[in-house]
Amino acid sequence: QVELVESGGGLVQPGGSRTLSCAATGDAFRIGITAMGWYRQAPGKERELVATTGSRRTIYADSVKGRFTISRDTAKNTVYLQMNSLKPEDTAVYYCNIQSPYGTKWGQGTQVTVSS
Repeated sequence: QVELVESGGGLVQPGGSRTLSCAATGDAFRIGITAMGWYRQAPGKERELVATTGSRRTIYADSVKGRFTISRDTAKNTVYLQMNSLKPEDTAVYYCNIQSPYGTKWGQGTQVTVSS
């Protein structure tokens, strides 16, 4: 059993920064995680990719390129999302996602609100 523990959400002013983290616990080392990433879902919108990183490549949504940085600590099975120059349109619930040969797993989500 693998659980994803997310943290770092909250209220931030426009132009500010925030770092999200997601740790995969339990059997994370056994299942062989191949990719870790972040998605987000704003009210009334579909869930969308923010950034993902695997052994071969890292992908960013065009809307966050140059502002967000994803990083992964494989020894800790933890993925981070450093968010800079935040905009009100970045307001959403951010979900951690992992992929392995056993399938895909989602975190419970953490709210990020960008507002003055």
